[in-house]
Amino acid sequence: MAAPCAEDPSLERHFKGHRDAVTCVDFSINTKQLASGSMDSCLMVWHMKPQSRAYRFTGHKDAVTCVNFSPSGHLLASGSRDKTVRIWVPNVKGESTVFRAHTATVRSVHFCSDGQSFVTASDDKTVKVWATHRQKFLFSLSQHINWVRCANDDKTVKLWDKSSRECVHSYCEHGGFVTYVDFHPSGTCIAAAGMDNTVKVWDVRTHRLLQHYQLHSAAVNGLSFHPSGNYLITASSDSTLKILDLMEGRLLYTLHGHQGPATTVAFSRTGEYFASGGSDEQVMVWKSNFDIVDHGEVTKVPRPPATLASSMGNLPEVDFPVPPGRGRSVESVQSQPQEPVSVPQTLTSTLEHIVGQLDVLTQTVSILEQRLTLTEDKLKQCLENQQLIMQRATP
Repeated sequence: MAAPCAEDPSLERHFKGHRDAVTCVDFSINTKQLASGSMDSCLMVWHMKPQSRAYRFTGHKDAVTCVNFSPSGHLLASGSRDKTVRIWVPNVKGESTVFRAHTATVRSVHFCSDGQSFVTASDDKTVKVWATHRQKFLFSLSQHINWVRCANDDKTVKLWDKSSRECVHSYCEHGGFVTYVDFHPSGTCIAAAGMDNTVKVWDVRTHRLLQHYQLHSAAVNGLSFHPSGNYLITASSDSTLKILDLMEGRLLYTLHGHQGPATTVAFSRTGEYFASGGSDEQVMVWKSNFDIVDHGEVTKVPRPPATLASSMGNLPEVDFPVPPGRGRSVESVQSQPQEPVSVPQTLTSTLEHIVGQLDVLTQTVSILEQRLTLTEDKLKQCLENQQLIMQRATP
């Protein structure tokens, strides 16, 4: 049985700054920052501390379709309709490195758990894996037969083994295009949102359909698992967010707030907050108010090694809780309890700080290399011009 909720979810913060529909949101690991992307081609980094000024990052030439903080929180990745991926240092300078990633719109970008590589998915029907610090393309995964939107318009969800680069399994039970896919924190299940208004949960070990929800009256555009694994939140073009109790297979809350389609939603790493974005250009931060005593900090559950989920779909659409309703379920999610790994907090903090500094140094070196290359090119041009002048001046 799932732990009961202490209070109803409540709207905590309300951010305005985008000039077009919000397409994506993601929290940093310490929940101090929230990133959002928009159809206005800009990336915003909002500070959770009251009265703090937001950062607006410009550089993409078209809509920003996806954002993701690195595990350390010191880097931020974004993908765009301009076919590129940018890796940003999320500070006041907003410096970035550009990856000419795909030949079509980049729909998804996500750092791997160690932060050493990241995965992109695109309308060019490929999923690509990149080295973060070496800023190098590693390899492609390409078995989708149409646009790949999350991590495809071929109505499938594909599970990949990153080590062998093989497609482990294809899930083809969606009646419409799949818009978004997310891994359960235990790594044993995936949830997929669909244009057919449904949400489905599969066991990645047995490939069985565990749960099937038909609760929204329009396309489901995004979803996110709570770190405990007991709850799932969805965002829909019917303008609502819905919170599902996965252990009991039922709807807990329907949340209203956005004036139009709710396009994206994401829990913070601790599950204390979740953020939503909509076509109304607004970003909303909600306090979960779930009973999170059992999973204290963040449940750092080990995931199965080297597996990736990919899906497909478009970015199309949140008032406060109404009484819970009932959802349809095939069976309860059966997740295996995991033994917590004890690591001294001081050591963890020190390592995270070192990794963060390395990220910053890597980006700084990259920017210096780019500037040095430009300087060398200009110097070469000056020397060539000088030689031409001297040749003309020679009788």
